[in-house]
Amino acid sequence: MNVLVIGNGGREHALAWKLKQSPLADRVFVAPGNAGTARDAENVPIAMLDFPALIKFAKDNEVGLTVVGPEVPLCQGLSDAFRKAGLLVFGPSGDAAQLEGSKTYCKKILRAGNIDTARHWRFTSGEQAIEELRLLHADKPEDVPLVVKADGLAAGKGVVVCRDLAEVEAAIESIAIRRDLGDAGDSFLLEEKLVGIEASVLAITDGKAILPLPPAQDHKAAYDNDQGPNTGGMGAYCPSIDVEPALLDRITEEILVPTVHTMKRQNNPFSGVLYAGLMLCTKGPKVIEFNVRFGDPECQPVLMRLKSDLLEILLATAEGRLGQIEPPVWDPRPAVCVVIASDGYPGNYQTGHVISGLEAAAKLPDVKVFHAGTQLNAQGEAITAGGRVLGVTALGDNIAQAKQRAYEAVKLIRWKGAWCRKDIADKAIHLPQWNEA
Repeated sequence: MNVLVIGNGGREHALAWKLKQSPLADRVFVAPGNAGTARDAENVPIAMLDFPALIKFAKDNEVGLTVVGPEVPLCQGLSDAFRKAGLLVFGPSGDAAQLEGSKTYCKKILRAGNIDTARHWRFTSGEQAIEELRLLHADKPEDVPLVVKADGLAAGKGVVVCRDLAEVEAAIESIAIRRDLGDAGDSFLLEEKLVGIEASVLAITDGKAILPLPPAQDHKAAYDNDQGPNTGGMGAYCPSIDVEPALLDRITEEILVPTVHTMKRQNNPFSGVLYAGLMLCTKGPKVIEFNVRFGDPECQPVLMRLKSDLLEILLATAEGRLGQIEPPVWDPRPAVCVVIASDGYPGNYQTGHVISGLEAAAKLPDVKVFHAGTQLNAQGEAITAGGRVLGVTALGDNIAQAKQRAYEAVKLIRWKGAWCRKDIADKAIHLPQWNEA
């Protein structure tokens, strides 16, 4: 079977790499891909929003399954276009993808399913929101713990966690008045700030059966000790120390199952990856947001641990028979992914720098360097082409060893302005069960 992966990031490199290992796979194409997918699969120079060209390619090359990686083509209906053309595709419909594409729609589903989440208020006018906040908090402007969220897609940069009124106003001005995130700020939410531990739980579902994946822990803040602005993710480890089996069962029963059932009841069935961003509060887990695709960089350490055939799982999901296959088998060893970024990210950054050390890093045991923002230049060299450039991922007998291996590989890789967080997975290492070989 020929397989087509849509996208050009680290998630898509990990998907293509794992799909290529399937005995069911003949050729694996990636559109448009990056320098890493050019080596592990076959790149196709088609933009991921050029639906007619993608469909024509899939038909001309007898693609048996298309896997849509990023949220933007999903929200714009790429899966619908493929299904209408008679092609098998893994990924939710455009309507179902609004679970991520619209924070307002997400809250609507959570209310309908009686699923626990933060209180929120929706606005379309930044000026009105600021005026109301000033009236409400005039007596104590230094203590306004709110989260400002752009309603639409913003590449992981549409959420600002605030401590006081000045920070809330600055976030509203950026999102809703200056429109720094474009149309994503047409409307926005003010949300109560939840207190607890963040966790990511991903599940694959065909709208009937639900297959929870091992929980992962993302690192959203740009800098060490969770400081600085939010990013698309600076690293991750899997499995998360904070989601034990009993809690995962509770999350499945109280969050994942009701969400899938609610979508079905509202004639908007969901098939694909349901990604729950959660806050583990003292009274239980609450939903921060939903994504409708594999997380990036969570996908990388999760797939490093998958020993079963990913193509078989995704194919069964697309065909509506997920409940009929055997449960996947996972490597018991934890995995750590460290993102190396361009200088200036998540703000402005330069591209076009030649990346050295990739071959040396690839020789290290239990290490895989997944490409995200890269391209090949005319000389066939990998160069930087984005903010998050590489996701260096490693397995280890314990979390400390996995981290050590990942950072050993990171030290071998160089380009002008390369940087990364130095504390990925540190929050897990002090626990005894993670340090026993």
